[in-house]
Amino acid sequence: MELRQLRHFAAVCEEQHFTRAAEYLGITQSGLSASIRALERDLDAQLLLRTTRRVSPTPTGRLLWAEAQRILSAADGLRDLVADGDGVRGTLALGTEQCMGVVEAAPLLHSYRSLHPQVAINLQQAATGQLMDQVRAGLLDAALVAGPLEGEGGTDLLRISEEPLMLLAGPDHAIDAGGVLAQLEREDYVDLHPGWGARDCADLAFAEFGITRRVALQVNDVYTLLDLVRRRMGVAVVPRPVVDKPQAAGLRSAPLPGGTRWRVGLATPRGSHPSGATRAFLDLLREEHPIDDSHA
Repeated sequence: MELRQLRHFAAVCEEQHFTRAAEYLGITQSGLSASIRALERDLDAQLLLRTTRRVSPTPTGRLLWAEAQRILSAADGLRDLVADGDGVRGTLALGTEQCMGVVEAAPLLHSYRSLHPQVAINLQQAATGQLMDQVRAGLLDAALVAGPLEGEGGTDLLRISEEPLMLLAGPDHAIDAGGVLAQLEREDYVDLHPGWGARDCADLAFAEFGITRRVALQVNDVYTLLDLVRRRMGVAVVPRPVVDKPQAAGLRSAPLPGGTRWRVGLATPRGSHPSGATRAFLDLLREEHPIDDSHA
């Protein structure tokens, strides 16, 4: 049994799919499958249940998955301990939502690479719900996440920013800033898919209003959402930073009533000992963005 095999096994358990796990690890699917088969032979046990749609751990596999996370975390800590005397080394596995506007991964990682060129960076872009699952499983060292960010079990969360929600509509759409609540149920909506931070905030806000809304169009990125709103395909509920994007110029907006707020934060595995590479990223983040440690 090798650490490499445990990393491969943990990735398959998290992704529940060989192709996605192979893409995440940066290896071929055939190589990943061979690694898992070799691990099952070494342990003389079936670790995964394979169907045409998904892969899930067997009861034995679930036990190994939990132990593999502990072993992999300890191995990463030892690697960092040895590297401490010769600058920051190792790997930074970072997740992020797209186009948050408050804090963006690309410029942060550019500064990080300038300071720590010996660290290998693995960046994954996904919805906050998926990123949180990967942080809990130990597959990501940290993730820039967004949404209501309340009661996120299994993670430690550093708050970076909090913004109100806005109703966004086409250039000639009539928005009554004083009566937004009354028109919300009449509209068709463009929104991101469930699990993305802005969508979760919008769903929470409408649940608090007691209003059922019709999400007619679901997209995977903010820029497509803005284009559809501009083309009068529906209105959208977005965090205030989205209204300030150049692509939103000319669109009409009004504050959404209620107390729901869109929050941005950095999630790390709860109670973990961060690697040297992760600590260096946290230090850089604190330098460039104010962080509210009181909500950690």
